[in-house]
Amino acid sequence: MPTLLCIYAHPDDESFLVAGAACLYARRGVRSVLVTATLGQAGRCGDPPFCTAEELPQVRRQELNEACSLLGIEDLHLLGYRDQKLSEAPMEEVRSRLVDLIRRYRPEVVATFDPQGLNLHPDHIAVSRFASDAVAAAADPRFSPPSEPPHQVQRLLWTPPTGVWDLQAKPPWDGYPGVDFQIDIRPFSAIKKQALQCHRSQMHSIRRYFLERPTLDEILSVELFRQAWGPALSHRPCGDLFEGVR
Repeated sequence: MPTLLCIYAHPDDESFLVAGAACLYARRGVRSVLVTATLGQAGRCGDPPFCTAEELPQVRRQELNEACSLLGIEDLHLLGYRDQKLSEAPMEEVRSRLVDLIRRYRPEVVATFDPQGLNLHPDHIAVSRFASDAVAAAADPRFSPPSEPPHQVQRLLWTPPTGVWDLQAKPPWDGYPGVDFQIDIRPFSAIKKQALQCHRSQMHSIRRYFLERPTLDEILSVELFRQAWGPALSHRPCGDLFEGVR
């Protein structure tokens, strides 16, 4: 089964970045798998607050489960590392866990943050490093765990240099370096909005980046990705994350 594996830092990253693509490719028979590295313990407790800091990890876990159900994400893996401290997670342990998942699901395409973490968030930068390291290690039979045979991911996707909510022009964004994929998610824009709203505890950020933007309809109509490496593209921006993938 064709598989898209997304490796992000926090609950709600998936709804910000890949919600529409998950819906689109689920309709095409592609399995979407999500790895979320932290439980978002350092996030907001609602605006206004509706839970305690101690309750927040469980609240965010439930919010993430609801969003994944809406988006057709079949498998969710929570690594449970500390929010705002992801860079301090043990490298070899994280590598082993991610290599195990890559070899188990054998994705053709992996999506994660770019090396700058999109907005320089230290957890975003850390998860980008961990994901890129694991993709390379998964193809090398000398790396543990040896439970599954090695697997070579065909395409690694990053977030573009600028979030879609900050782009001033209208699509197509062919003039923006780093916008290698422009995925039309208009049929799923309402579902993406619902998935964002599942993350009730983080509504402050969701309103800021999405719901209160005057260009909301445009922001919800497209998702953008950068190709870190993979098969050559026939044109940029391309409309299919699996173009050229075997």
